[in-house]
Amino acid sequence: MSQIDTAVSQPSEEQIVQRARELIPLLRERAEACEQARMVPKETIQAFQDAGFFKILQPKRWGGYQMHPNVLNRVLMELARGCPSSAWNVMVLGVHPFEVGLLDPRCGDELWGSDNTTLVSSSYAPFGTVSKTEGGYVLNGEWLTSSGCDHAAGGAFVGGRVAENGETVFRSFWIQRKDFDIVDDWHVVGLAGTGSKKLIIKDVFIPDYRSHVIGAYDQQSHGQVENLYKMPFFYVFYAAVSSVIIGMARGMVDLYVDHMVPRQNINQAVGAAVNDPFIKSRLGEAYAKILGATTRVLHNTDEAWGYASRGELVPLDIRIRHFASNQFTGGECFDAAHMIFKKTSTRGIWMSSPMQRQMRDILVGANHITQNQDNIGDLLGGHLLGNPLPAANPFGAKPGQV
Repeated sequence: MSQIDTAVSQPSEEQIVQRARELIPLLRERAEACEQARMVPKETIQAFQDAGFFKILQPKRWGGYQMHPNVLNRVLMELARGCPSSAWNVMVLGVHPFEVGLLDPRCGDELWGSDNTTLVSSSYAPFGTVSKTEGGYVLNGEWLTSSGCDHAAGGAFVGGRVAENGETVFRSFWIQRKDFDIVDDWHVVGLAGTGSKKLIIKDVFIPDYRSHVIGAYDQQSHGQVENLYKMPFFYVFYAAVSSVIIGMARGMVDLYVDHMVPRQNINQAVGAAVNDPFIKSRLGEAYAKILGATTRVLHNTDEAWGYASRGELVPLDIRIRHFASNQFTGGECFDAAHMIFKKTSTRGIWMSSPMQRQMRDILVGANHITQNQDNIGDLLGGHLLGNPLPAANPFGAKPGQV
């Protein structure tokens, strides 16, 4: 689709999730090549476009589906079973249409005015420098780990701290593709296929309307947007990352079952591996951990959606509980995957085994800043004990709120 089509035929939630499920065998088949190339194949990105995955959170104003965030979460949980790197690209490139819904409509018009399938990558960590100037901002520096940037003709969102009105605020800036260079420095132990390369920005002016305070959450920042975009952006983004990692862990279960069903145990008294009590018990415990994480992420998002879908902002107490508890997903899923990976013995460590790649991908996914269970556990526990929130918090709360 090259022109905006606001009367686009929209699939149901189950239809679009089924499309993701049907792609799992193809993604698993391409996973090794994706890792070797250190980027998702263009053919795979096109398959995702054809399936409508990047339209899930895109505003209807520009031809998107504007669906419940759990639709994207469920899609990610399926895709990552086949290829974690490919699913990671859908997560990153698929969540940015939500952010466009928070910005001045001029941004959407400029981004999707002639092609509403154009994608945008990101690098939110404030690596570079930002200076306030008349009518906007000037950006300089290097921004690391911009997943899927090779497929993002629409440019990137980059994060930066800037002094405004006597305080330092954390902003996101939409920068067009012509205004930065990509440096291929993505040589990593896992999720290599995400193509998360470095962006170089030199003296680029960004007008005010292409920026927003990324962690803000109040009537001023979210009160006038349509209901979907009343969900906190960080909340939607972090839940999507958790969903990809859940899918990775589910993929490890798939591979473990495929590996164990035909296997014969060296212990003749046991015989078939499926009769080994430890092989069975580790799988059962791992599956329960993954199911618990899945249920929590989907429940939390659905509860928040109950407010946003009525045109209400999500209350602070619920934002804190959801946002914080979702960040335990990476650690839980890594533990679950590692538990069963150890039972694959020597067979799992060969480079020809997809299980070692799945395990490495989960390791890197669980290291993402959105899965920082240590620091967020401190904030959540302090909140439950009645401590005031610190000035720097990810909940969009004012300093001192409890």
